Amino acid sequence: MIQSAVVLLWLGGCAVQDMHQRQISNGLTLGVGLLALIYLLWTGSTWLGAPAGDGGWAFALALLLGLPGYVLGRFGAGDVKLLAALALASSVDHLLWSLIGAALVLAGWQLTRQGFSAREERSPTHVSTKQPFAPYVLTGFALISFWIH
Repeated sequence: MIQSAVVLLWLGGCAVQDMHQRQISNGLTLGVGLLALIYLLWTGSTWLGAPAGDGGWAFALALLLGLPGYVLGRFGAGDVKLLAALALASSVDHLLWSLIGAALVLAGWQLTRQGFSAREERSPTHVSTKQPFAPYVLTGFALISFWIH
């Protein structure tokens, strides 16, 4: 359970940074991804206890799902690195359910926002208009973590 709490704290930091700066630093994504990879290779399991092979498959799946979104402009590079690091630290199930939860919460938020779109302010030109995705991944991961445990 402590491992899930650490991942939640990390995702929380990424979410806050993504909401405020519309990007996630490499220290938070690549740094944690490298630590997760070292842990996986050293112990033979992911940080959340899945077999190393499951972490490898989760990593491949994160790239398979994230890179097309990046190419199409739906994801930022930080989002793809976030998913890859999460995959190395968790499992295929955690990754997929986090993404499913993220998609459901994002869809609900978008439907809710449609009623407020007429009152929305325009953002300054130097701020990215890309929707921050890390908060939704955090929500999806939190839902699956509490559901599993």
